[in-house]
Amino acid sequence: MASSVVSALHFHDEAAAFAFVEARVWPTGPACPHCGGVERIGRLAGKSTRYGVLKCYDCRKPFTVRVGTIFEDSHVALHLWLQAIFLVAASKKGISANQLHRVLGVTLKTAWFMGHRIRLAMTENPSGLMGEGGSVVEADETYYGRKPFRKKARGFGHKEMVFALVQRDGKARSFHITGDKFAGIKRALKKNVSPDARLATDEARMYRKIAKRYAEHLTVNHSKDEYVRGDASTNTIEGFFSVFKRGMTGIYQHCSSEHLHRYLSEFDFRYNHRAALDVTDVERADKMLEGIVGKRLTYQTARG
Repeated sequence: MASSVVSALHFHDEAAAFAFVEARVWPTGPACPHCGGVERIGRLAGKSTRYGVLKCYDCRKPFTVRVGTIFEDSHVALHLWLQAIFLVAASKKGISANQLHRVLGVTLKTAWFMGHRIRLAMTENPSGLMGEGGSVVEADETYYGRKPFRKKARGFGHKEMVFALVQRDGKARSFHITGDKFAGIKRALKKNVSPDARLATDEARMYRKIAKRYAEHLTVNHSKDEYVRGDASTNTIEGFFSVFKRGMTGIYQHCSSEHLHRYLSEFDFRYNHRAALDVTDVERADKMLEGIVGKRLTYQTARG
């Protein structure tokens, strides 16, 4: 009988959790986060010493594997952090702070805090341009929620704008556009899409001028019920937006403007490491753990 993934020891035992994280943060052995020393490091084991503390005898400072990661300055047990990371990784449309609060047995405030730190670990800094070599990149925008202090009205003027780019059979990048939407979209395209790309959009007029810098501009006319014409289609990006909207409205229900970019990072990460690309839930969680190093975040900046 196959054992459950969540029955793994590092999800329930603190010593195993530290060993699990240390193997990923320090694959070649402990390194002091204060001075960088690797030679004169010892593990402290006194009765009054909390588990996992090491001491660097070059700079004489103690440290744990938490220092310099999203786990720093947190009193939450490390095995609970690993549980939370796996739950976020395995939930296609996300998992709310209320659900983490109930499952992990932590306070709602702590669950909210953990969720935002985990999203920080999911934030990737993609290198290279999309569409190099003449591949098709789909571009589209959608609208979500409501802008601060804006009353509900007809159209999309009161909603937040999300712009996304998806390379077919590849990865996605999404952006929270504020201010002038034409300038924001133009900036996102210029920074992320290669001039060699074949850009696929709908019939929106704002793309006509922007798309002139690309090898080819493919369009479909949704107003005439046209959704595919040869290589012209935005169906892939519509699928990305479908998961994003179902997650935001069904799971998170509300997201303020100041935090929207964090949630976009979460949905980008899961899309870019999805099952269709042969990435399992366990591999996705491990990939998130790779992103914890150097992602130091205080509670105050997490809220801002």
